Amino acid sequence: MSRIASDKYRSKVMSAEEAAKFINNGDRVGFAGFTGAGYPKALPDALAARIKDAHDRGEEFKIASYTGASTAPEHDGALAAVDGIAMRMPYQSDPIMRNKINAGVSEYNDVHLSHSGPQVRYGFWGTLDVAVIEVTAITADGKAIPSSSIGNNNVYLEKAQRIILEVNAWQSLDLEGMHDVYSMKLPGENTAIPITSAGDRIGSKYYDIDWERVVAVIETDAEDRNTPFKPLDQESKTIAEELLDFLGNEVKQGRLPKHLLPMQSGVGNIANAVLVGLNEGPFEQLTSYTEVIQDGMVDMIDSGKLLVASATAFSLSPDAATRMNDNAAHYRNHIVLRPQEISNNPEVIRRLGVVACNGMIEADIYGNVNSTHIMGSRMQNGIGGSGDFTRNAYISCFVSPSLAKNGDISAIVPMVSHHDHTEHDVQVIITEQGLADLRGLSPKQRAKKIVANCAHPDYRPLLEEYLERAHAKANGAHTPHDLAEAHSFHRRFLESGSMKKA
Repeated sequence: MSRIASDKYRSKVMSAEEAAKFINNGDRVGFAGFTGAGYPKALPDALAARIKDAHDRGEEFKIASYTGASTAPEHDGALAAVDGIAMRMPYQSDPIMRNKINAGVSEYNDVHLSHSGPQVRYGFWGTLDVAVIEVTAITADGKAIPSSSIGNNNVYLEKAQRIILEVNAWQSLDLEGMHDVYSMKLPGENTAIPITSAGDRIGSKYYDIDWERVVAVIETDAEDRNTPFKPLDQESKTIAEELLDFLGNEVKQGRLPKHLLPMQSGVGNIANAVLVGLNEGPFEQLTSYTEVIQDGMVDMIDSGKLLVASATAFSLSPDAATRMNDNAAHYRNHIVLRPQEISNNPEVIRRLGVVACNGMIEADIYGNVNSTHIMGSRMQNGIGGSGDFTRNAYISCFVSPSLAKNGDISAIVPMVSHHDHTEHDVQVIITEQGLADLRGLSPKQRAKKIVANCAHPDYRPLLEEYLERAHAKANGAHTPHDLAEAHSFHRRFLESGSMKKA
C-alpha cells in the first residue's frame, strides 16, 4: 500500500532514474542523512549512473553534496566512486569518499554541524539547487512525516529551488509524532530557542514543504545502514568505569545533581560502553541532549533509567533498529528528533548544562585534541558535533584508548598534529590508563597530569623526557614546547611506524 495519501504528491511519482534527470552538472544538492539514518536510498545510485554515463562520453558532471552528517555506501560511496562529488560538507565517514578527499578529487569543508544548516540559509554556500529528502509518509493533506533523521532537512527544504522526495515504506509509520521541527531564522529575526529541558517540544511534527517546488517523488522500501557495535572489550569498559566514577564524585562534591545533567555522547563503541555503564550504574531519572540515539540509549529507555533523549538521528545496530521500528509508538514518548541546528545549538547546550563525552584521535600533553586528521594532513571523518558540544558543555570529556595501530602509536603526544579542540575547551581526558581532570590547572600542571594518568607506560618515559627538555628550553615559559622535537614525534610515526622503534 502506498505511503502517499495526497493526490497531488502521487501525481509526481516516478522512478529514481527519471528523478535523477532533475540534477545537473554543477548543482548544489542538499541530501537527507545523518549517521546512516534517513538518507535517500534510490536517487544517489541513479544519479551516480547518470554521472558515470556523462563521464564515459567525456562530459563534466560533478555536484556539491551537502548532508546532515555521514550517510551510507549507496549514497556517499556510490557518488564518490564515479568522481561525482566536487565539494562535500559537513561530515562524512565513507571510505571511498574519504579517499577521494585525501586524493584531491573532491574538496571538503569540515563545518561544525550546528553551523552547516544556518550557513546554507544565509547563502554562504550559494544557491541550493536541489533538496533530496527521505520521508516516512505523506498525509492526505500533504504533510510530510520525517523519517529516522532530520539533520539539515528543514533548511534544505526551505532553500532548494527543486525538491525530490523519497517516501520509504521501511520506516515505521509510528515515527509520526516523534519529531520536533523548529527552524531558526536570519540574524536579527531570531528569538531565544525556548528549550529549558531536554524533552521540550517547540515545533511541528511535520516538514513544511512548498508543493510548487516538488519536482519528483520516489517510492522506496529500504532499510537504513545499521551497523552492529563490536562486543564490549575490557579497554572500553575500563574507560567507561573511569567516567562513571568521575560523575559519581562530581555528585558527591555537589557539582552535579544526583540525577546528573543531560548527557551527550559521541558515536562508537566506547560511547556505547559508557551508556551500558550508566544503565547498570546507580544513577536514575537520566536525560540526554545529544545528536544521535544509540543502542545504549534505547536500552536505558527500556530499563527506565533514561526518561527522555533529544537528538537529530538514530545510529542503531540492526537489532536495535528492528526494536525501534516495532515499538516506535512507545519510544516516541521518550525520544525527540530535532533539526541539527537545534540538537547541536550552543545556546541550548549551555543553558541545559550538558555533560559532553566525545572520542578523539589524539590529545597532547596540554589538553589540545585532534578529532579529524591523521598525521595532520589526511582527513579521517570530520569534527561532527564534538565542537558544538565541547565548547559549550558544563563538563567536556574526551575518551580514547591510549594506543592505536596495535600499540605503534600513542594517543597522547607532545603536540597534536591538527587542532580541533583547544586546551581552553577540553576539561577531562580519559584513557584505559586513567583520568585527567584538567579544570583549574595551568598548562604545566595539565601536562604532568595527562602524562601520568593517561599515557600508556610504553610511551610515558618519552613524554616525560620531552616535557623535561621543553621546560629547560623554554626557561619558565607559560606553555613550554620544543617545537622541533614535538614535530619529530609525528615524523617518527611516518618513518618507522612506531615511536617505540624510533
